[in-house]
Amino acid sequence: MKALVLAGGRGTRLRPITHTRAKQLVPVANKPVLDFGLESIAAAGIKEVGIIVSDPREMLQPDHRTGEMITVLVNSQAEIRAAVGDGSRFGLKVTYIEQEAPLGLAHAVKISEEFMAGDSFVMYLGDNLIKDGITHFVREFEAEKPDAQILLAQVARPWEFGVAELQGERVVRLEEKPKQPKSDLALVGVYLFTSSIFDAVRAIKPSARGELEITDAIQHMITTGRNVRSHVIRGWWKDTGRVEDLLEANRIVLADLERRIEGTVDSATVIEGAVEIGPGTVVERSHLRGPLIIGSDARISDAYVGPFTALADGVKLERCEVEHSIVLDRSEIRDIDSRIESSLIGRDVVVTASDVRPRAHRLMLGDSSRVELS
Repeated sequence: MKALVLAGGRGTRLRPITHTRAKQLVPVANKPVLDFGLESIAAAGIKEVGIIVSDPREMLQPDHRTGEMITVLVNSQAEIRAAVGDGSRFGLKVTYIEQEAPLGLAHAVKISEEFMAGDSFVMYLGDNLIKDGITHFVREFEAEKPDAQILLAQVARPWEFGVAELQGERVVRLEEKPKQPKSDLALVGVYLFTSSIFDAVRAIKPSARGELEITDAIQHMITTGRNVRSHVIRGWWKDTGRVEDLLEANRIVLADLERRIEGTVDSATVIEGAVEIGPGTVVERSHLRGPLIIGSDARISDAYVGPFTALADGVKLERCEVEHSIVLDRSEIRDIDSRIESSLIGRDVVVTASDVRPRAHRLMLGDSSRVELS
């Protein structure tokens, strides 16, 4: 069995973070989301992986020095290749498959046919997290030998997902983002297929949004008498495409953290609970309440860092409070009176107070930013 990992897409729900970073590389507990999926694939005994990547694209964004709009080349493909390499650090052999445009999940399957060479495979959406991995589902698929097996989970907003109707474990109907869902069972971003899926993706037409939908391909399999089974997962699963879900995934992963201190912590600092501090990090006169993780070469002084926070490498906090948040590489937060919480802060960001009078909020924000002020 092989694996197909989707690492294209534009991550519109995580802008502006995804203006400059592939959504699959946004970290949860200081580890890229994509790494969790690749580790799960390797743990299931799969060795060969095809990764779908997108072509570079140009876009406008403000220059951080002048505020003027400039054209930049966003090359998430290069980022993915640099982060994953040949896959050897995961125990995998990785082949990259280029998708010229985001033409749908079924299109990604279609262009992988040569790589699959007739083998069964698991398709894994690279921005999904399944805490308990996929080994059980792979073994079940190998034992039961259906033509396809889909993973389902009960969700509060089924209209945002592909939705399944079941008769027992057998899938009888799928619908993509229905306005009036027939159930609350959404497709999790993991699918298992035999090579019969390729007949289905060749048979379907693009949807109204111009994409080849994987739900249409699976529905074609059902209609033509193929055996499509389902498995409703009971452990937690997250599609990390929204900030709220990314923070929730961060919270869940950090809940299993164990204390490990490799940096330097002075005697005036109080540490409570499971706190991980990376090498080269210095913490002074601060209060750390876990679970939380701090990367390497960070500096925390006169600050409070609360539970379910992940601070990446090189982050600097001075005279501020941060809780239930993700702060990415080299960002600085200084002299903020009110607590920052439930926030996602990108790389190389500076958040600080100003003594300039008259007092005012002075902001420079990229496209699709969101700020809440009180």
